[in-house]
Amino acid sequence: MFKMIQMKFTSLVSAAWVAACLAGCAVSPAAPSLPAAPASPAGPVQVKVIAINDFHGNLKAPPAGLRIKDPADPKKLITVAAGGAEHMSTLVAEVRRKNPNHVFVAAGDLIGASPVLSALFRDEPTVEALGMMGLDISAVGNHEFDKGSAELLRMQNGGCHPTEGCKGPHPFKGAKYQYLAASTVDARTGKTLLPPYTIRKFEGIPVAFIGLALKDTPNMVMPSGVAGLKFRDEAETVNDLVPEIRQQGVQTIVVLIHEGGFPTGDYNECPGISGPIVDIVKKLDKSVGLIVSGHTHRAYNCQIDGRLVTSADKYGTMLSEIDLQLDRSTGRLLSARADNLIVHSDRIAKDPAMTRHIAAYETLAAPLAKRMVGRVSGPLGTNDTGAGESPLGRVIADAQLAAMQAPSEGGAQIAIMNPGGIRAPLIPQPGGIIQYEDIFLVQPFYNQLITVTLTGAQLVETLEQQWVRQPAPRLLQVSRGFFYAWDAKKPVGQRVVPGSVTLNGQPVSPQSEYRVVMNAFLAQGGDNFSQLKLARNPTVGPMDVDALEQFIAKGSAATMPSEPRIRKID
Repeated sequence: MFKMIQMKFTSLVSAAWVAACLAGCAVSPAAPSLPAAPASPAGPVQVKVIAINDFHGNLKAPPAGLRIKDPADPKKLITVAAGGAEHMSTLVAEVRRKNPNHVFVAAGDLIGASPVLSALFRDEPTVEALGMMGLDISAVGNHEFDKGSAELLRMQNGGCHPTEGCKGPHPFKGAKYQYLAASTVDARTGKTLLPPYTIRKFEGIPVAFIGLALKDTPNMVMPSGVAGLKFRDEAETVNDLVPEIRQQGVQTIVVLIHEGGFPTGDYNECPGISGPIVDIVKKLDKSVGLIVSGHTHRAYNCQIDGRLVTSADKYGTMLSEIDLQLDRSTGRLLSARADNLIVHSDRIAKDPAMTRHIAAYETLAAPLAKRMVGRVSGPLGTNDTGAGESPLGRVIADAQLAAMQAPSEGGAQIAIMNPGGIRAPLIPQPGGIIQYEDIFLVQPFYNQLITVTLTGAQLVETLEQQWVRQPAPRLLQVSRGFFYAWDAKKPVGQRVVPGSVTLNGQPVSPQSEYRVVMNAFLAQGGDNFSQLKLARNPTVGPMDVDALEQFIAKGSAATMPSEPRIRKID
C-alpha cells in the first residue's frame, strides 16, 4: 500500500514539474544556491629561506663595517656600515612577512670568537638574541666546539654553567632553534652528537634540512674541544642520509654546511669560486638542491653543478633571502634563487626588544669592556701588505715576543701568530683611546702563550706548512728581527727561499735551536701546523689578549711598525 502511494506521489510531482517547465517556469521560485567548493591550490608552493652564517656573537655592528664594490665605480671598494642584532632582527621580520611559508636557518659559527659583550657571558646573549629573531635551524661550525661538546649541548638545552654559574640578568634557557650535526659522531656511542636533520612541511610538502660541520674541525679547535668526537666526510655524510630521508616522502633536501669557498666577485654574484665547497657540492646527491654555506667569511650567490650555493659574509652584516619553488604534486624542487641583503645599520631601524636585550648585558659587561688600556696613533688594520703580513699582525707578534722575551719568562727570540686568530682590525675610540673591548674584539680566544724550542730546520718546515694542506695560504705573522722571503712560483713545500731566513740579520742555522713563542692553539698543531707539535721545553706565559693589553699600555704600539718582515718574490 505504501509503495503504491509513493509511486502516485512521484508521478504527480513529475507531472507538475513538466507543466511548470512548459509554462516557462515563470512562477517557480529559484532554488537556493549551494556554496561553491573551495578551489584546489594551483601552481608551485613558494618557500622563503632566510639564511645567515658566521655570526660569531656580534650583537653590535662590527666597527670595520662591510667592504663591497662601489656601485658608482665597480673598480673601487667602499666600506658600508652594516650588522648588529638590532638591525638584523628588523630585516629578518621584514623578509619573513613576504611569505607565510618561511624558515630561518644558519650555517654555523653563530658563537665562539665573539666580542666581549657575548663572550663574557659564554655566548648566552647571542643564543638568546637569535632565538628572539626566530632562528629555526642551524648547522654546527668549528667554533661551536671551542669550549667542548658538553658546553655545546648546554647551549642547546640551557642551564647555568657547571662551574661559573649564571652570570647574566636571568637564567639561561638554551637555544630556541635546533642545532644539527650530521657528521659529528660521539666515538663512545657511535651516534651523532645532535640530530643529523629535520623535516619541515610547507603546505603539506616536506623539505629536509641536513646540518653539518666541516671534516677538518679537529685541526681548527683545541684538542679538548673535540675530545671523544669524530668528524665524517661532508659529502659522504649527506649522501648516506638521502635514502633514509627519501623513504619519508621527501624529494627536496637543503644542506646547511659549515664549509665554504673563495669567490672572485662581489657579495651578490659568483663569476668564479674556488675552495672546498666546490668539490663537496659536486659529490652531493642530486636531490640536494640548495646549499647554505659559511666558514670562509665571504659572501657569494653561486650556481655550482646546477645547485644554488649561498653564503652571507660574516658577523651579521648580511643575510641571504632565498626563494624556492616546489612542485605541488611531487614535492620536487623546481627552482631556487637568492639575493644577499646587506644589514645596513645606518638605514634599518632597530628592534626595540633587541635593544633592551643587549642593554641588559651591556650594563653588566661595562666595568670590564670599557676599561681604558692605552692609546694608539690610528687604526691598526688586517689588510695584507702584499707578502702576507699586516700592520696589526706585526704588533700582535711583537706584543707576544715582549711578553716572553726575558730569560725568566721563557727567553723568546721569535714570535709567530696564526692569522685566523686575528678576528678584527684594532680601531681606537675618539682620541686614539683603546678600551678592553677593542683588544678583545681582535683576540677573543683567550689563548695562553707558550714558548718552545725549535731547530732552525723545524722553523723553516713550519714556514713551508703555510701552504701545505691549507684551503688558502695561512701566512704566520712574525715578530721584529725575524725575516724570510718566499717564491709564489715554486711548488708547495718549497716556497721559502733558501738562505733568506734570518734572525737579527744572521742566517737561521738548521741545526741551531731557537726559542719561539706562540699561542697554545698553534703549539698543539692547530691550522695544520703539525711541525709545531714536535717542539720541546715549553714555558707557559700569559694569555694572548693580556700580552697585547700590556704592550699597548706601555705605549709600545703608539706608532705602527712599518719595516717589512716577509718578502714575496713573484
